[in-house]
Amino acid sequence: GSCLPERVVSNEELVKFLAKRGVESSAEWVETRTGIQQRHFAGPLESTSFLAAQAANKALESAGVIPSEVTLIVVATSTSDQIFPSTACAVQSILQAKNAAAFDVQAVCSGFVYAMTIADSMIRSGQFKNALVIGSEVFSRLMDWDDRGTCVLFGDGAGAVFMTASQQPGVLACELQADGDQSCILNTPGRIENGVIVGDPFLRMDGQAVFKQAVSVLGASALQVIEKAGMCPADVDFLVPHQANVRILQAVAKKLKLPDEKTVVTVNQHGNTSAASVPLALDYAVRQKRIKKGHTVLLQGVGGGFTWGSVLVRM
Repeated sequence: GSCLPERVVSNEELVKFLAKRGVESSAEWVETRTGIQQRHFAGPLESTSFLAAQAANKALESAGVIPSEVTLIVVATSTSDQIFPSTACAVQSILQAKNAAAFDVQAVCSGFVYAMTIADSMIRSGQFKNALVIGSEVFSRLMDWDDRGTCVLFGDGAGAVFMTASQQPGVLACELQADGDQSCILNTPGRIENGVIVGDPFLRMDGQAVFKQAVSVLGASALQVIEKAGMCPADVDFLVPHQANVRILQAVAKKLKLPDEKTVVTVNQHGNTSAASVPLALDYAVRQKRIKKGHTVLLQGVGGGFTWGSVLVRM
């Protein structure tokens, strides 16, 4: 399931807004460098938990499950409604999923693959029968609109999947990694202290460093998780990577020798929605009837931390 805010902002509209602030850009420049044509921005009432709950409801409807049957809710987000309680607890309240444990995972754009891996492990352990795994973000509220290098890239949205125990495993293999030494290339370093914001509250990114790191680690991670599952790249029916930049997607697909038609691309429609990007793209491909039952799908995330990971699933 997925949920996108009502407001759609085209490159043309965003460029006009930036021009009023004295920031030079062009719709063509944005699309050429990133592949992004538009993104969705959340309105005042469209919180992270609201978007997450809408996506979760659609996932439950698709699975034929009612909220009281859910035993675990894991929300991946870097833009929670508040410092605490967690967004997952807010979602539990909205859904009235009273029998579910709930917590958040913070791994930025890798958040969904981290959350999915955690949920898989907790179901396999026997502690939980099922899990609602959600990626939800309102990154538009972290943007410095005077920073052309970041403000054109991000959008808002939420995606969700429902996972349940089965004799036929859907999750074939998982692979997570991190490198805290690279935290400086993508971060939002500010914090609240004694009632005031201390430090920089906006998202900051070294675009070239992130691009280079992302292509390198995603390619290696993909090969590792495929090998862990005892498979080869040719066995992958679809690649659903983090939707940050179309050039990163193309570079990873090339490393795996996957044709363009096997890569799901939604960055043109959604921009970079951080932890929401992978489930949004997955839901899009399922609803387009491209990804079907029995397909082997490689999900990948990469983001601030620096974090990255892959989950190989059979639908």
